[in-house]
Amino acid sequence: MPLSAATSAREILTGLHDVMAKRGSAQAKLDHVVDLIAEAMGSEVCSIYLLRAGALELSATKGLNKSAVHVTRLALGQGLVGTIANEERILNLAEASSHPAFAYRPETGEEAFHSFAGVPIIFRERAIGVLAVQHAEPRAYAEVEIEALQTVAMVLSELIAGARLVDGAERRRGQGEGMIRLAGLKLVAGMARGHAVFHQPRVVVEHTVSEDPELERARVVAAFRKMREQIEQWTREAEFGTAGEHQEILETYKMFAYDEGWVRRINTAIDSGLTAEAAIERVQQRTRARMLEIDDPLLKERMHDLEDLSNRLMRIVSGRIGTAAQSGLARDAVLIARNLGPAELLEYDRRRLKAVVLEEGSLTAHVTIVARAMGVPVIGRVKDIGHIAAEGDAVLVDGNQGSLVVRPTRPIASSFDNRMAMSQKRRAEYAAIRGLPAVTRDGLQTTLMVNAGLAEDAATLDATGADGIGLFRTEFQFLVSAALPGRDAQFKLYRQVLDAAGERPVVFRTVDIGGDKALPYLNDIRDEAENPAMGWRALRLSLERTALMKAQARALIEAAEGRTLRVMFPMISEPWEYEEARALFEAQVEWVRERRQGPSRIEYGAMLEVPSLAEMLDQLLPRIDFLSIGTNDLTQFLFAADRADPRLALRYDWLSPAILRFLRRVAREASAAGVPVRVCGEMGGRPLEAMALIGIGISNFSITPAAVGPVKAMVRSLDASAIRTKVEQLLARPPRDMRKVLGDWAKRHGVAVG
Repeated sequence: MPLSAATSAREILTGLHDVMAKRGSAQAKLDHVVDLIAEAMGSEVCSIYLLRAGALELSATKGLNKSAVHVTRLALGQGLVGTIANEERILNLAEASSHPAFAYRPETGEEAFHSFAGVPIIFRERAIGVLAVQHAEPRAYAEVEIEALQTVAMVLSELIAGARLVDGAERRRGQGEGMIRLAGLKLVAGMARGHAVFHQPRVVVEHTVSEDPELERARVVAAFRKMREQIEQWTREAEFGTAGEHQEILETYKMFAYDEGWVRRINTAIDSGLTAEAAIERVQQRTRARMLEIDDPLLKERMHDLEDLSNRLMRIVSGRIGTAAQSGLARDAVLIARNLGPAELLEYDRRRLKAVVLEEGSLTAHVTIVARAMGVPVIGRVKDIGHIAAEGDAVLVDGNQGSLVVRPTRPIASSFDNRMAMSQKRRAEYAAIRGLPAVTRDGLQTTLMVNAGLAEDAATLDATGADGIGLFRTEFQFLVSAALPGRDAQFKLYRQVLDAAGERPVVFRTVDIGGDKALPYLNDIRDEAENPAMGWRALRLSLERTALMKAQARALIEAAEGRTLRVMFPMISEPWEYEEARALFEAQVEWVRERRQGPSRIEYGAMLEVPSLAEMLDQLLPRIDFLSIGTNDLTQFLFAADRADPRLALRYDWLSPAILRFLRRVAREASAAGVPVRVCGEMGGRPLEAMALIGIGISNFSITPAAVGPVKAMVRSLDASAIRTKVEQLLARPPRDMRKVLGDWAKRHGVAVG
């Protein structure tokens, strides 16, 4: 190629609009375009293939047989051209016939040409055609030649779509592409239907050719400056990313944001005649093409970070930097995002937010915890959802199965509605028993309390008929704050919760941060261990950071003035940890009572999550007022199975004889000591598992608000003495499949386990 990439592209762009603006048929315009490109690039062959009737049709050529125009057709994925369009990738081949996808078309006369280079013509993130050049001599095309082709293809896409030369080019991305089923990771259960709303809507490049390159360059410089300022601000105060990844993500973002090579490539694209937005998109397309050639998963992940940063830069340069929450949700929304922080999620109107779909996400991410408390279904690890769905698409979300449907057909939507209706019918049945006691058929009284973490959660007590809050996770306030919450802020929250609960009990768990709940504003509590859940967290951290715990203790004590304060300590391994924590609390009680009225009564409890504590219950039980069993952590520690790892999700079962025997022993010891036991965790919120827990002597539960109705229905249909007899028999001689045996028993005895 005799000219530079920028010069060649600029020369072509100058002529393209002139050609397309002239009067004449669409075919005549395409013929002029390939002549123009071939001449400017010194190419023997230049061809344009356009997507028509579902196939790529040779629509114009300079150098191949003219008789093949509108005759040669290739399906998506067929031949070199079909591969380029289907995978939206670049092919640069010194010998075209050596590629496994090569498909010979004799009518084109292309056997005389050996080298081949092709780039996708992309309009609104969808390939609508292919631009290809060929030479007789076998040679690989230079990088500058490929870049020139990409630049030309970008502008060509706008002109082709504007002239409606391809099928559906005038439609928005995703529309009319048909129904698509997707699977992901179940994060928060529930069913919902709504319309796709992007947390940070993608910017569609409407104008590609610039009139003033200097102005476009200045816009990019200003955008980079603003983006870098944002990243520096994140490092100082904002919550960012997911648990355990903050520092790594920020360092990667900094690396890309200050990468002069990235800036230089964008400026080169501007030199070729593109607007700032088109230049960023052009470089982004090249990055996507390179990602397809990378096998290293770590490098691919870094490329995803660059893609995310490119989108941010695009939003800044176009002036569209807000989120969907800031612009408001017009109707029922299924929120789509790469990832979210809990504070970002809380900005959305709960009445309109129906579900969340994430490209990333994990079971222990902060946003998952908050979404569960909000009752919003969430599916994570949905690959490429940001490109598959379009803004406004109808979406069906089944958080129970970890699946979703984009653009459902009428029969599929109808079937989904029927399943949702059944679910709503069950909720109506649960609402009918909301005011009735959770008593078994033979008179056993159970207590059903809820887990909470936000001030608004106290409102669920009336809605569900729960007996109180059995676990208030005080760390939520820390997770959603940009800075460490002070004592006054904590006091305000705790007083608000107690006021909303009224006479119903509230059990506050002291802050459980550290480990996998890293806070961006407390860099020194990060745990880099391979399994942070078993690291420096919860009470272990609080006993070392006593100022943190003293501030929380005083806030709780002052908030409970004149009432009963119930507080429990998490992650206790040995009784001495409980003793130290209680002594610290009682010192603060004494300090408060010297100055003002304190709580009328304080009840202290311990959480049994670490198996070692079960061996020391004879020492612990005389000192505590209640015992809470955290089945989530306890189970993963008992089975040495990380609950955040989806590969291990089915490797252990809460109805395993091992866990049931362990919990039965704990329940018996606590009962003998006169200490009430409560299960706090997902196990107690599942009707079949709750039935088994009643069978081993546990009748107090703290569960999600959504689980109160199903568990109460199970309790009211159960004969407690019968299930106790049955469970004792099963634990004496455990069956191969405890879950199946218990499920069959429940069905025969009319127990409502769902």
